Amino acid sequence: MPMNDALRNFISSLTIETISDERKEALQPLTEFIQQKVNQDESVRLHFICTHNSRRSHLCQVWAQVMACHFKLRSVDCYSGGTERTALFPMIVETLIATGFQIDKLSEGENPIYAIKYAKNQHSIIGFSKLIESDFNPQSEFAAIMTCDSANEACPFVLGAEKRIPITYQDPKAFDNTPQQAEKYGERSLQIATEMFYVFSKIKF
Repeated sequence: MPMNDALRNFISSLTIETISDERKEALQPLTEFIQQKVNQDESVRLHFICTHNSRRSHLCQVWAQVMACHFKLRSVDCYSGGTERTALFPMIVETLIATGFQIDKLSEGENPIYAIKYAKNQHSIIGFSKLIESDFNPQSEFAAIMTCDSANEACPFVLGAEKRIPITYQDPKAFDNTPQQAEKYGERSLQIATEMFYVFSKIKF
């Protein structure tokens, strides 16, 4: 699928050798879930969940969708939700733009809606904060990927999920309003992009 040069160059620069054996072990259940769906010629629905659906879950949703496209894997739909509804944090938008995404702000207000474009002939990812059970998200036949410890602990059961997979990330929020903010958000995005690249690179079809 045709992506713009900046995004394509970013993906080509990813180095999976930076992923530790411990992280590969954590990612394995996600790889297995996707592979099982592909083997059965079924749709793959991945729902990334964190407490506020404002940072990590969005990065995971976006990068998983991009990597499915990059590896030409069809019938993959990625979602995100939270145990609370807040807003997509603006630094996430800035980080993605710096990586090469085209992002349009579709609405204002306390919880703005963004169209996140990654490939010319693909639908934009619609980014905004929503609850896990929102009608915007799948209600059944999906994997719930818990991207933060607090959501993982708060949601021992996710209604409708076929599988629940904890893959947690450190929150870049700790660096908000510091000189390191942009750097740390970039680092987290890079980690998630690299790990999603690794997961989808393992899928055979």
